[in-house]
Amino acid sequence: MKEFLGDDFLLDSELAKKLYVEHAKKMPIFDFHCHLVPQQIAEDYHFRSITEAWLGADGYGDHYKWRLLREMGVSEDYITGNRSDWEKFEKFAECMPYFIGNPIYEWTHLELKTYFGIHKPLNAKNAKEIYDECNEKLKTLSARKMMELNNVATVYTTDDPVDDLHYHEIMAKDPTLKTKVYPAWRPDKAINVERDTFIPWVKKLSEVVGRKLDTLDDLLKALDERLEFFVDHGCTASDHALDVLHFKKASYEEADAVYQKGLRGEKISFEEEDIYKGYVMLHLGRMYHKYNMVQEYHIGALRNNSLRNYKKMGADTGFDAVEDKDFAEKLSSLMNALDETDELPKTVLFTLNEKDYIVLATLMNCFQGGMKGKIQMGTAWWFNDHYDGMLSQFKKLSADGLVSCFIGMLTDSRSFLSYPRHDYFRREFCNYLANLVLDGRYPMDEEMLGKIVEDVSYNNACNYFKR
Repeated sequence: MKEFLGDDFLLDSELAKKLYVEHAKKMPIFDFHCHLVPQQIAEDYHFRSITEAWLGADGYGDHYKWRLLREMGVSEDYITGNRSDWEKFEKFAECMPYFIGNPIYEWTHLELKTYFGIHKPLNAKNAKEIYDECNEKLKTLSARKMMELNNVATVYTTDDPVDDLHYHEIMAKDPTLKTKVYPAWRPDKAINVERDTFIPWVKKLSEVVGRKLDTLDDLLKALDERLEFFVDHGCTASDHALDVLHFKKASYEEADAVYQKGLRGEKISFEEEDIYKGYVMLHLGRMYHKYNMVQEYHIGALRNNSLRNYKKMGADTGFDAVEDKDFAEKLSSLMNALDETDELPKTVLFTLNEKDYIVLATLMNCFQGGMKGKIQMGTAWWFNDHYDGMLSQFKKLSADGLVSCFIGMLTDSRSFLSYPRHDYFRREFCNYLANLVLDGRYPMDEEMLGKIVEDVSYNNACNYFKR
């Protein structure tokens, strides 16, 4: 029996241990997609308690944990409600032993070990002891120190086109900040013409650029202006939440007609979404190519399933699930439309539905060329970033592509405490490669194996996101 989260956690052979210790462990972290708050990094935020750092506050926090607490029957008062930090932590601790088999259990204890030097399992009996110990350590463990402790070299935050990037400007001028922090362009509100957020967002963009946006051409020129602003602030990546992938080749007139309906607040049909979103995505894709940026497509989330709770708590509070719509043909058409004019930018394709791994793995290799791993299959994401999900992604990428070209792990997190997920990923990857050798499927070439581990852990991503 292995020691709980011991040195050989997830490492089943001497070769796996060697690959991890001598290669993976030493590599910095390049976290190219997360939801950290730039202000907290710029101001080197100190959390008031482990509850705020771990579970969140003011409706912003770790919805992964919130979902499990609800499943345990915990009242919302102890999750997103007004209970004290200690009361919320106590409930979390009481539930923790029941999280067996869920990645939250392993992540929680990896974080306790990494940041606080606590090796004992969290439960109701030791909750107050661990709570006090963590809070004492947090007095000296700021946001930046959490990143430094995990050797985080680069972070890409998630930023709306209307953001002024004020805190990014502050960080760019701060010589004491050891982690490089850049904005990532997230234009979802410009694309989601069917949502009630569209009109107020267009008004906000109009205010930012200082002119009316009466036509689609006006909107696109405003987006171009803001994208150039982002690029000037070090942005090399865009990020799109394409819950359902829409695409249809259409004329400007057809797309502008849908834009006008959106400005009037009229109902937008599914086909009209295809027209408008397809047109805007093509335009943005060409702009990404112009600036040698990376575009990330996150496909397949079924959001806000509980309308009652969405009305009470808003989005990103734990009521999302996995979408099951087919998207292969439309994704192919979108990528091909950009490729026809040789304007397909570097692209990372994520799917929330594991059944679609083969779609991405086979489709991406229809558009490779010009550089190592131009089109990427994104890491196991959200509901899949656990042991089985990561292993499934490794296997599918290896079978139908090149795992050696893979740009690796990201946190997708709202927490500064989540960086041990990279360590988890690296351990499992080392174990996966070692098992290929032990099964006689790859020779015992330690030099090459070590290079692949270091590349997937850091080097590939570092090189991929450079201009």
